Amino acid sequence: QVQLVESGGGLVQAGGSLRLSCAASGPAFHTYTMGWFRQAPGKEREFVAASWSGVSIYGTESVKGRFSISRDNARKTAYLEMNNLKPEDTAVYYCAARSTGGLGRDTVIYDYWGQGTQVTVSS
Repeated sequence: QVQLVESGGGLVQAGGSLRLSCAASGPAFHTYTMGWFRQAPGKEREFVAASWSGVSIYGTESVKGRFSISRDNARKTAYLEMNNLKPEDTAVYYCAARSTGGLGRDTVIYDYWGQGTQVTVSS
């Protein structure tokens, strides 16, 4: 069983930055696909970014160039650096893990989920 705990959310003004962290349990973190998703009120959960085996992929064009996923396998932690935040980035951000590796954007391929952390961007 893998447990994921997100942190780093909060309230920030438009144009500001936040770094989200996702601390994971489990002995094989370095083999996991780590993903970030977000869900705004009344909307479906949306893929943001994922990282596996040195490769990263990103979701919508709106986050490319502003968001960056990284990971520290020694600390069993994944990060999402978010810069130039916009009000439309406001959402609950979820960390997810896929224990069998491989990159993907669908929620169904991820085995484990964190509880989510709120990010609110004011205009």
